[in-house]
Amino acid sequence: MTREALNKISSQIIGGAIEVHKELGPGLLESVYSACLVHELRSKGLLVEEQVHLPLTYKNRTLNKEFIIDLLVEKEVVVELKAVEEIHPVHEVQLVTYLKLAKKRLGLLINFNVPVLHKGIYRKVNNL
Repeated sequence: MTREALNKISSQIIGGAIEVHKELGPGLLESVYSACLVHELRSKGLLVEEQVHLPLTYKNRTLNKEFIIDLLVEKEVVVELKAVEEIHPVHEVQLVTYLKLAKKRLGLLINFNVPVLHKGIYRKVNNL
């Protein structure tokens, strides 16, 4: 997928997240924001997969370890949602891990528990 296409999807995801945050504000459970964001993105015609299982493969073997991606949009953009006081480095590492294991180029970490949503959005690029 081209950089331009990924940027367009990213913009639509961020726009949907801003719409959800405007409507609900901070302070709710992550699951509430997730359900509402999925609704927003699907209403824009985007393919959104929820709770995507991501097995750990090492040296061509699938190990007994699995991760779960919150949202996978258009089979290309990994979206990790949070509703926490602040984003810690471990949250960013989580997103980077998902990007590398899933072999995806772009990920968004969105924390809804902020007064202004743009301060809760982190974008990560995996240079494959």
